[in-house]
Amino acid sequence: MSLETFLDVRKALSAFLDEDVGTGDITSDSTIPADKSAKAEIICKSDAVVCGLEEAGIVFEICGCSAKALAKDGARIKKGRRVMVVSGSARAILKAERVALNLVMRMSGIATETRSLADKARPVRVAATRKTALGLRYFDKKAVVAGGGLAHRMRLDDMVLIKDNHIVLAGSPEECIKMARAGVGSTIKIECEAKSEKEAISAINAGADIVMLDNFTPTQAAKTIKKIARLGLRKKAIIEISGGVNHANIKQYARARPDYISMGYITHSPRAADFSLEIT
Repeated sequence: MSLETFLDVRKALSAFLDEDVGTGDITSDSTIPADKSAKAEIICKSDAVVCGLEEAGIVFEICGCSAKALAKDGARIKKGRRVMVVSGSARAILKAERVALNLVMRMSGIATETRSLADKARPVRVAATRKTALGLRYFDKKAVVAGGGLAHRMRLDDMVLIKDNHIVLAGSPEECIKMARAGVGSTIKIECEAKSEKEAISAINAGADIVMLDNFTPTQAAKTIKKIARLGLRKKAIIEISGGVNHANIKQYARARPDYISMGYITHSPRAADFSLEIT
């Protein structure tokens, strides 16, 4: 499933505003005249890969403001860079401020982390997982893509991913792959998690389109991928590495030459980039 078909973005952003505003901004409504206009700018407070400006612009527009992005999603920007200018009712700008900033800060944080890891892993691609904040998957995954990564599965109906609990409940990896193929047909991809070299080879022989080497060490991953190649199976399946990957070891994993490396923490534990909105 593509990002574009996953979510009604405007509807989601309106819901975020409803959550934040409630019945009204009682601070602004009681201190700022209703007819007062203002201009503002969003400024990056640290070096980052920016993301979320499109969404921030929609948030301001929903509130009746005019917003112009001064950078493109995925661009590297320096501390102090203006990334958006906004004009409109002063009350409206302040009403939209926190939702817009929260999105830009979170999405830019994810994009920045993804870009850092992607640069270290080249030419191997970095991918996200489904470990995203509830309600924010579209935005988290979009940020990963802006940072140079892959979105991977958006939801459970995208593709089959056979994990250890499926195998415990349904049988061997081979049996799970057989049943999944019979159930979903030939057009849907089947991925199977492997805990050992033997399981990885068996999954490929059973017809898995993608094999995930789960919690392998860099040495184990390299040995397994070489063995798969020696057996003439390397082109029969995409190889993914997942589990235990971090900044310190991602280059080692990349040297094993998988097709991509998936990491949950880039979306489940992102460090927000620092942005602020300042009235000008």
